[in-house]
Amino acid sequence: MRKNMLTTALLLALPTVSVAQDYSDIARFEVLPGWRTPAGDHISAVKITLAPGWMTYWRAPGEAGIPPQFSFSSDSAIASITPHWPVPHVFDDAGLRSIGYYDGVIFPFTVAAGGVIGDIPLTGELTIGVCEEICIPVTFAFDTVLPQVGAHDAAITDALADSPLTRSEANVGDVICAIEPISDGLRMTAQIDVAQLGASEFVVVEPSDPRIWVSQADVGREGATLSATVEMVHPSGQPFAFDRSGVRITVLGGDGQAIDLQGCTAD
Repeated sequence: MRKNMLTTALLLALPTVSVAQDYSDIARFEVLPGWRTPAGDHISAVKITLAPGWMTYWRAPGEAGIPPQFSFSSDSAIASITPHWPVPHVFDDAGLRSIGYYDGVIFPFTVAAGGVIGDIPLTGELTIGVCEEICIPVTFAFDTVLPQVGAHDAAITDALADSPLTRSEANVGDVICAIEPISDGLRMTAQIDVAQLGASEFVVVEPSDPRIWVSQADVGREGATLSATVEMVHPSGQPFAFDRSGVRITVLGGDGQAIDLQGCTAD
């Protein structure tokens, strides 16, 4: 049977694990099998346990870091895998701002497998960065099965509850993006109508095209309006057409707070 092949830059892992070098003293991976939904999708998670003081990165790692890379194949008719990212931390990494998780994290994910009967076999590779004073890229190969019969897991449920708030949950008003050309790309300023999210606020901008480099946001606030300005550079080194509807803006505040915003409008 021809295998269904998918590749994503989002962190997912379903080990039995084999590695070219043993990093078990730094990072350990465990699959939490999870459960099948009435619609036929499968909810599972990866538990990453790191040695004390070590960290790994969020999907957008910041100025310094290794973004997760994952690929998988299956004989089952899986359409996609959607990760659910718990709220990360912003920290200083050798003088640079990085975004990730210390000591460990649980990443829930949803396998779109409606119509699949029985267990779901998965194989593939996962590469993440684990860092303390140095950063090490670690690649794991996995070959595992998600069982047809499963059970709800409190650890997965808690991790899902730790997701950023949606626009409606955070009572966000207008999200307006002003675009202007610069010599090698574009400058975007987002104006977000939202109440202050803690004593400090950090904004991450992710264009729909992953090839586009994005600077760290210059963040400011005037009353109920949060502003974030970034510069974006396309591989062409020229100004480019920007898809406002596809941009993803994450507002990170103190005390584990975050808001996930999809798309913005013209000013």
